[in-house]
Amino acid sequence: MYHRFGKSFYFLSIALFVFFLLYFYAALPEKVSYSLDSGAELISRSSFFYGMIAAFIIINLAVLLPPKLLETKSNRSLSSVFPKGDNYRDYFLTWFYSFGGIINFSLAFLVFYTHALNNQEELAASEYNLFFYLIPILFAVWVVSFFIILVGKFTQVKNKS
Repeated sequence: MYHRFGKSFYFLSIALFVFFLLYFYAALPEKVSYSLDSGAELISRSSFFYGMIAAFIIINLAVLLPPKLLETKSNRSLSSVFPKGDNYRDYFLTWFYSFGGIINFSLAFLVFYTHALNNQEELAASEYNLFFYLIPILFAVWVVSFFIILVGKFTQVKNKS
């Protein structure tokens, strides 16, 4: 049941990333800076665009492989550990989909921040520095919650045998 909320969050984050990438791609100058330094190295707008698409696809494939293997029952060992109807199966799926959503929101914020760096007259990039502290904290909380889920599942398996 919960994994449906995780999937909804994940697909909402995909829509946000695609919207930010397309919208801000049109507003970026031909040469894009990814640093606050005025003498920083510049990359082309198209390299930034295709690099973000490549990062998005690679990261999403890596994060969504385990839940898709579990949902399609392609991996028998994973399906035997998390059988259908098990609460931890739902927690496992929810965690992976929500983690993918958090990564996509982080990538969307990265695109937004790059836009703010290159359009200083409209947006002050220094106003968004707080997010660079919040994102690693959020990742750490999500990784800790994954280990909590695994410990709960291991305890359940240990008690059954």
